[in-house]
Amino acid sequence: MPLVTPQAHRAQRLLEERGETVAVAESLTGGRLAVLLTEAPGSSATFLGGLVSYATEAKIDVLGVDRGLVERHGVVSAECARAMARGVRALMRSTYALSTTGVAGPDTQEGKPPGTVYVGVAGPQGDSALALELVGGRAEIQERTCAEALSALAGILREEESGLG
Repeated sequence: MPLVTPQAHRAQRLLEERGETVAVAESLTGGRLAVLLTEAPGSSATFLGGLVSYATEAKIDVLGVDRGLVERHGVVSAECARAMARGVRALMRSTYALSTTGVAGPDTQEGKPPGTVYVGVAGPQGDSALALELVGGRAEIQERTCAEALSALAGILREEESGLG
């Protein structure tokens, strides 16, 4: 991945201008999102930290994702992505939080094919999830997931700034 992606720089700049912070809960991206956020200049003022919750039990025990939610919807779901983002936001006491969950491949998970991905975003206005259907190998899926997560955060920050959010 390139150093300081435009999406990471844009999100970090908007957070810094507003005096706000972000944290991450990652599953399929394995820490890559945190790396991108910490490569941006000024990230020590905006990035509080993150958790790589690759295992289902880490999502439940550390992030507080409800076991019933996992049993009903699975970990590869919009519901889980939203719960992960809410959980890490509360845990880190950040203004915003991003989460990633899905299938990077090569095998299916919960009957879902590689490239099925959900990005969660939580902030002062609530939480949401972005559903993605990506193609490519593991690294491509992980990289694209990070780019989409950063774009989603920057988009929410711009919307709130303009009063549309």
